[in-house]
Amino acid sequence: MQKKSRLFLIVCGVLWLAAVGLGLHRLWIYASEAGVSAEPPAHLPVNAQIRPSPGQAALVMFVHPHCPCTRASIGELALLMTHCQGRLTAYVLFFKPREFPADWEKTDLWYSAAAIPGVIVIQDEDGLEARRFHAATSGHAIVYDGEGSLLFSGGITASRGHSGDNAGRSAIVALLIEGSAERKETLTFGCSLFDPKSECGEGTTKCDK
Repeated sequence: MQKKSRLFLIVCGVLWLAAVGLGLHRLWIYASEAGVSAEPPAHLPVNAQIRPSPGQAALVMFVHPHCPCTRASIGELALLMTHCQGRLTAYVLFFKPREFPADWEKTDLWYSAAAIPGVIVIQDEDGLEARRFHAATSGHAIVYDGEGSLLFSGGITASRGHSGDNAGRSAIVALLIEGSAERKETLTFGCSLFDPKSECGEGTTKCDK
């Protein structure tokens, strides 16, 4: 009887470890899965809402307001603005479907972005601006120089919801301070920008994992 109990516990332990391992593997795959890449215009569109300050570069970031993993992108943006004071103005555009209630887009992400010096937050109704810049993934950042020419396109996190050193932030800092960088494009780790009920939409918790 004792042997049977011990065997049962061993089997349960093995199954539990296997389940934990499978769950961690799935989370790792999800965190490493990049969103749809953008092919932004080579020059800042003249009909865009973005109006860079003379002599300064302009960063445009597109955000799904209910995407928890984009918090890391906002945090990295704050660090980026600290490194590039006086060289960069940032515009964070928050997607909002026209038919959704007022202030649907004004989540903690909105207020976190608005609190960063040098950042301007804008409501992007029906994703008009995002489509103009060909952005499709929350957290995607595009940088134009003072003349409106494209400098950089991509994400500024190393994976979904991951804060810390990353190729995107490093590339932007190098481009603005040193004038060149090894990379001008990076992957964007985030969820669908346009689907209000997507992985990061209301009522879901996928990005929290």
